[in-house]
Amino acid sequence: MTVSITGLGTYVPDETVTGAEIAAESGIPEDVVVEKMGVREKRVCPPDGDHATEMSVAAAEAALADADLDPTDLDVVVYHGSEYKDHVVWSAAAAITDRLGATNAYATESYTLCAGAPIALRQVTAQLRTEPIGTALLVAASREEDLVDYANEDSSFMFNFGSGASAFVVEAASESARGDDGDTDDTAPFGGRARAIVEASAAETDGSFADDVVMPAGGSKRPPSEETVREGLHTLGVPDPDGMKRRLGPVSLPAYLSVADEALDRSGFDRDELNYVALTHMKRSFHERVLDELGLDSARDGYYLDEFGHVQSVDQALALERGVEANRLEAGDLVCLLAAGTGYTWSATVLRWRG
Repeated sequence: MTVSITGLGTYVPDETVTGAEIAAESGIPEDVVVEKMGVREKRVCPPDGDHATEMSVAAAEAALADADLDPTDLDVVVYHGSEYKDHVVWSAAAAITDRLGATNAYATESYTLCAGAPIALRQVTAQLRTEPIGTALLVAASREEDLVDYANEDSSFMFNFGSGASAFVVEAASESARGDDGDTDDTAPFGGRARAIVEASAAETDGSFADDVVMPAGGSKRPPSEETVREGLHTLGVPDPDGMKRRLGPVSLPAYLSVADEALDRSGFDRDELNYVALTHMKRSFHERVLDELGLDSARDGYYLDEFGHVQSVDQALALERGVEANRLEAGDLVCLLAAGTGYTWSATVLRWRG
């Protein structure tokens, strides 16, 4: 069974916040925000619009148009974006499915925070290869910028949070659908519209970081109340920032490289064959180091999202789309979607780019 990404779409709000504005509000020097944190600007949502479902629908419509498919062609819609969405204890996937008019699809959700894109793609690829369904839509959105308190310096690593949405159309076709050419033309089963062939994935988790980034109130341990609102407990916080940095520093780079290498190996490739990495937004120096360790040139073989910031599991789609626009991706390139999310989980999925 060949599984391919046949459509790609993104959406970002019009409103922006610049690195200079973040610096003014937080008290952190502008050059630190722009150069070290890597935020020239980022997109943010207005209070009364651009909710997770609205942004997801916009990205999904673009992806469906890119794949030349109708919403009724979909068999499943998977939301893998932020849990901070229109409502709590609620299915964004179901609402998105309805608003798209995907009347033949069922809806479900997958949540791995910022590591979500490679894992959701891994899950739906396995599903398409084993079930009698052929077409899936992966959607994600985030406006977690709403949860950032710029007055809390302990949470400064979240000052890059931005807003936006992404969508992938993923299709499957049997090997027999390729025709006389065998596997020499992977795009044949998809009418020539394959953007990328999905290969293998890998992931690993260090759960000792599970409580390092939390919103103190709003869950069952401390439900919302007048007191929690008055005390400002509904923004994301880091209880022990120095301890988190000390413990995360030695393990993060090895974990990124480990999942990338494992996904490549499972796909039958190695680092020397890798051409492009769509990487989660992080501080600029670490972004460059990850690509350097993988044997790549950060100025050519990836895309640094310093005009978007970190948009949770939307980052990989943004980096792919901007890589195409910047002529950094060519047909035949081997691509790795590489991500990490607090908790802490690292994930990777390998693609063979078809353009």
